[in-house]
Amino acid sequence: MREMLTGGELDVLTGDYLAELTMLILGRDRIKDPSAGYARTFLRQLEECLGLAHERGVRIVTNAGGLDPAGLADAVRESADRLGIPVRVAHVEGDDLKAAHPDSLTANAYLGGFGIAACLRAGADVVVTGRVTDAALVTGPAAAHFGWRPADHDRLAGAVVAGHVLECGAQATGGNYAFFHDGHGDVRHPGFPLAEIHADGTSVITKHPGTGGFVDVGTVTAQLLYETGGARYAGPDVTARLDTVRLSQEGPDRVRIEGVRGEAPPPTLKVGLNRLGGFRGEVVFVLTGLDIEAKAELVRAQMTAALAKSPPARVRWELVRTDRPDAGTEETASALLRLVVRDPDQEIVGRALSGAAVELALASYPGFHVLAPPGKGAPYGVFEDVYVPQGAVDHVAVLHDGRRVSVPPPHDTLVLGDVPQPPLPAPLPPGPTRRAPLGRVAGARSGDKGGNANVGVWARTDDAWRWLAHTLTVDRFRELIPESRDLPVTRHPLPGLRALNFVVEGILGEGVAAQHRFDPQAKALGEWLRSRHLDIPEALL
Repeated sequence: MREMLTGGELDVLTGDYLAELTMLILGRDRIKDPSAGYARTFLRQLEECLGLAHERGVRIVTNAGGLDPAGLADAVRESADRLGIPVRVAHVEGDDLKAAHPDSLTANAYLGGFGIAACLRAGADVVVTGRVTDAALVTGPAAAHFGWRPADHDRLAGAVVAGHVLECGAQATGGNYAFFHDGHGDVRHPGFPLAEIHADGTSVITKHPGTGGFVDVGTVTAQLLYETGGARYAGPDVTARLDTVRLSQEGPDRVRIEGVRGEAPPPTLKVGLNRLGGFRGEVVFVLTGLDIEAKAELVRAQMTAALAKSPPARVRWELVRTDRPDAGTEETASALLRLVVRDPDQEIVGRALSGAAVELALASYPGFHVLAPPGKGAPYGVFEDVYVPQGAVDHVAVLHDGRRVSVPPPHDTLVLGDVPQPPLPAPLPPGPTRRAPLGRVAGARSGDKGGNANVGVWARTDDAWRWLAHTLTVDRFRELIPESRDLPVTRHPLPGLRALNFVVEGILGEGVAAQHRFDPQAKALGEWLRSRHLDIPEALL
């Protein structure tokens, strides 16, 4: 926060504190402490920087209110009073739908940006929200500043795209970037991105002078593909057409976004539900040296027998072959055998599992040991989304003077439909090929949406795009990512970005909090794909 306030010009500072997993964590915190429910880290940051923001006339908009935006707004006022800083604090509420979903730990609708806009138009210096879409933190201030109305679909869509680029901070400035090693900038401490937004909805993504990292068409493309799906990127205010986005390098660390078209938003709002799914226990057995498969078979049979009296509801074994022959270190001579059990009864995945594993310590395969002592079983969460009519949510801006302003649902809506498949470029002419990793010619970024994962893959040149568009089919994707072979996979071409976006349904089970797989948020799924080998034209290498 301090870095953004001191590094250069700024009108509005936004902060995105909420993820699907964060809402679950806040819900569990509130069980222990009813006064919990918001991101206390924001409050600590603000106490250090509120005076600085006030001096510089920077307004602050954040969703750190989580499950209790009114509580955080009160806490901000108390902090400001204690510091002697005169600030006007407003908040947005109406996203909490737990009363309609009593079996859930949390139930929150994803609101749009017009509640934020109402607070800013009334003079708020700090606006606190609960669950809004990540992009709403940008569309709200833009709508307030330029006087946009709900029917300004193209302008709003441009701000949504800018907001999506900003929402994950340094991921737009070289963080987590596939080609981080190309030497464009020092990515050891990337600066944070900022958007210069214009009245027509176009924007320039840049960063403060002198900060680390870099902004180019590649870093912006990567973030545009992150946690998205098809050409229609739907939100509560507008549906942005990602197939209309045009990116251009305007100068060093400056990427212009233009051409974005918008459509009326869908008639429904997404509601994220979190509930406790039960308890989870895990043991990781280390298998070293020879006969790895036989050792795994032995301990698996022993543990299965030991747990037979009270078998867990779900059991999953996974052998990870990290070992190599004639290894120079014990660690590189070892494989990992992971046992994960789940059950509504904590005892079954806790003491029963721990006892069975410990009792085998001197009676199993040679070299028996585990990575860490088994625990008592930890609760895990389950995420799902449902949809309600836009008008079913009481979206309210609570102004700094206490007035309550209702934010009406959009007048025009449009049911989402499939976009016709765009024409693909002509394939490359035949020529010599070489077996090489896909990542030599393509970047990727992946992420999670509930139990689904998306993998965005893009090319950096027109010729690489011609090859990628015709080579990386759904069937080829399934070959390269075997986990996806029995799952629904959808490919969305985005020629304007020279990109393909793949959505893999169900690969993450019941969401990140359920920890269904080794990489529960699919953060590295794209990097795995880039490491897979296929026949690539030598002209591209």
